[in-house]
Amino acid sequence: MRHYGRLVALLLIAGWVTVPLQAHVTRVEIESRTDVLHGKAFGDAGAYERLTGQIYFSVRVDNPHNSRIVDLRNAVNLHKGEVEFSADFVAFRPKDARRGNGSLLLEIPNRGRPRIVSLVDGGDTDLSRDAGDGWLLRRGFTIVSLGWQWDAAGQDDLKLYAPIAKEGGRRIVGLLRGDLMLSHVSDEIPLGHLILGSIGGSEYPVANPDDPRNVLTVRDSRDSRRTIIARSAWQFAQTVNGKLVASDRHIHLNGGFQPGKIYEYVYGVVDPVIAGLGLAAARDFASYAKHGPDAVIRAVRVYGEGISQNGRFLRDFLYEGFNADEEGRTALDGVLAHVAGAGRGSFNYRFAQPSRDAQPTSSVFFPTDVFPFTDLPETDELTGERGGLLDRAVADKVVPKIFLSNTSYEYWGRAAALIHVEADGRQDAPLSSNVRIYHFTGLQHFPGPFPPRKGQGDLLGQAAESALPIKFFWRALLANMDAWVRNDTPPPRSSYPRIDAGTLVPLRDYAFPPIPGVNGPQEASQAERLDFGPGWRNGILTLQPPKIGKAFPMLVPQVDADGNERDGVRLPEITVPLGTYAGWNLRDPSIGAPEQRVAFEASYLPFARTASERRKAEDPRKSIEERYGSREDYLDRFGHAVDELVAQRWILQEDRAALMLRGGQEWDEATR
Repeated sequence: MRHYGRLVALLLIAGWVTVPLQAHVTRVEIESRTDVLHGKAFGDAGAYERLTGQIYFSVRVDNPHNSRIVDLRNAVNLHKGEVEFSADFVAFRPKDARRGNGSLLLEIPNRGRPRIVSLVDGGDTDLSRDAGDGWLLRRGFTIVSLGWQWDAAGQDDLKLYAPIAKEGGRRIVGLLRGDLMLSHVSDEIPLGHLILGSIGGSEYPVANPDDPRNVLTVRDSRDSRRTIIARSAWQFAQTVNGKLVASDRHIHLNGGFQPGKIYEYVYGVVDPVIAGLGLAAARDFASYAKHGPDAVIRAVRVYGEGISQNGRFLRDFLYEGFNADEEGRTALDGVLAHVAGAGRGSFNYRFAQPSRDAQPTSSVFFPTDVFPFTDLPETDELTGERGGLLDRAVADKVVPKIFLSNTSYEYWGRAAALIHVEADGRQDAPLSSNVRIYHFTGLQHFPGPFPPRKGQGDLLGQAAESALPIKFFWRALLANMDAWVRNDTPPPRSSYPRIDAGTLVPLRDYAFPPIPGVNGPQEASQAERLDFGPGWRNGILTLQPPKIGKAFPMLVPQVDADGNERDGVRLPEITVPLGTYAGWNLRDPSIGAPEQRVAFEASYLPFARTASERRKAEDPRKSIEERYGSREDYLDRFGHAVDELVAQRWILQEDRAALMLRGGQEWDEATR
């Protein structure tokens, strides 16, 4: 499954170490082994090394813990009751395993790209030149990033190599769908999922360009009526060297695709990849690291970590029952699912599209935010369906410790309220003792640039992005999870907006202040009841697009007089503010659809510097001058807010100085 040239080069230049193993990881092929920063020592853990390679797995078809993998029995390589597959991996581990802390952080990489080491420690992704402050390494963690996504598009992305499925030796056919809203005119679009200007998933090529089921439509918004574009106006083609040539992965539209419109395409495909094996890969690697007698990478505890798409993967992992390995043992001891909202995803379906998410104007009506949403069982009053995210883990007695963390954006863009309210939206839902839910107020899906500025391209909003950092929360989350699993030390209590406190409300009751020149949101993303055909709950989607039923209730965090959210875990920038951090950002008129929201972004709306500027602008929010006597006064209050976060274990004491430095920089930027 590797390109032959790359394989030969590795064998000749680096040598390929093959390690035979027992059980479900059949072997590990190590392509490279290098010392991190030439053997630099990191605290008590000492020197680290970086390993890359491929892990080979085999799963038994008749094992009940594999029964949820869609099309497993149809695998073309089924042999003696087993199916083989493999995945890329990258690992950082102490060279002397005895000096590690025994805890392994298993990163589910976002669209094949590992980032957790860089996010938490601040250095390079591969630690080739810079390890930042080496927080994870100084603490003795082993970090492994494992490919799980079969359609990861980049040449260097970590991938899953899974077999296709056939039924009775015959090719399986189906329908696939994609959509997008562009920020500029373009003659062509890719069939793969276009996200932030690049392909997040390569998807399937069109099977037959002349299939009468192939269709292209256009509409103004998610809920608008579709208009079919005449078949004579478009074709499966791409411009190459100035000439239009046939392409099974692109659509060319005469006159071009226009910004601010949702274009949706449906087309015929063949040969589904058994994508659900990505869930088995994460399960079996975790089990192998803890129990494999000859494991190349060993651990006492394994924590699954996922951000956005990968947080949804971990929610689906739990819902589908993959935390019990083939022998019924616990795979992941802890789960940190960040900015997943209420979502799961297209991870274990026939013709699964793992990269598809659920944005305001693309990847609309995909099987992402689907019932059930809460950890404990809930009931959909409309359909009578009952279930909870952890039902299978409870039945198998393998419930891990779980952190579900979200930013302000997910309440507007990912229906995050549904993870802690009843399905009817009338009251708060109870949480199990193994779950903590954290809402980080004022942050967006991923941190924007500092000093704050507007996004670019598809992310060009009407306001500057929120630049509030997530790094310091992540370090505390990891320390708290490790203490919870290792020593049963309880982490901070859940902190999120609630119906009974009046801090979680329907959109009609959202009390955002009337700031001159600021357009407020008129909608928020909802979770809909979808119907992809009679077999879709078993992983077979036959209706594209699906039938859309009644949406679940949509609730958003309530705000104070400044427009900042009232409840949740609040950075000093919220409790001692220099501006408003709203959980939404509207599209700039230049990219079309200015009444709709930008994906992933929150808004930063600075206060006026002086009282006279505020009065002139008719801004209802107090100015910086009216709030603080001086820079010293501001930083004194900022420091008290940091100390509270440290005392409550939201922030580590060792990060106080960095937060104080950031506070000073923010004051200087806001008052210049």
